[in-house]
Amino acid sequence: MKALWIAALFAAPLAHAHITVAPAAAPAGAYQTLVFKVGHGCAGSATTGITVQLPEGVTAKPMPKPGWTITLAPREIAWRGGPLPDAYYDEFTLQARLPDAPGRLVFKVGQQCEKGRTDWADTTPESKTPAPVLEVTPSASPLHHH
Repeated sequence: MKALWIAALFAAPLAHAHITVAPAAAPAGAYQTLVFKVGHGCAGSATTGITVQLPEGVTAKPMPKPGWTITLAPREIAWRGGPLPDAYYDEFTLQARLPDAPGRLVFKVGQQCEKGRTDWADTTPESKTPAPVLEVTPSASPLHHH
C-alpha cells in the first residue's frame, strides 16, 4: 500500500504539468539559455511540434534536436518531428538575447500533437493553459577594478 501511495505522489505533478521555461528569471541585456520543458502530450496524444513565439525585444537561436526539424520566422521558432510520446518529457532549448529593460516576458507556446493541439498562451491567474513566463531582472552593475 505504501508503494502505491508513493507512486501516486510522484505521478500527480505529471498530470498537471505545463510547458515551463527555465530559468524563471534572468538579468536584462543578458544572453541566456532558455529551456522549454514539455511534460506531456495533448490528452494522451504524442507531441509532434513545439512553436515558441518570441516576445518583443527578444532574439534567439534554437538548439537542434535529433529527429526534429527547425523552422525560423522573425518572431517564432518551431520544432517539428518526434513524436514525443505522452509518457515521456523532453526539453527544447534556445539561446536568447534578452531586452535591456527589466520586466515580465511571456512566451506563448503552441504544442502540436498527433491528435489535437494545446496553446500555452494564457496570462490569466489560475489558467489551465498558462504561457511560460520569464522575469527579466535589473542587470548587475559591472564591477569597476583598478
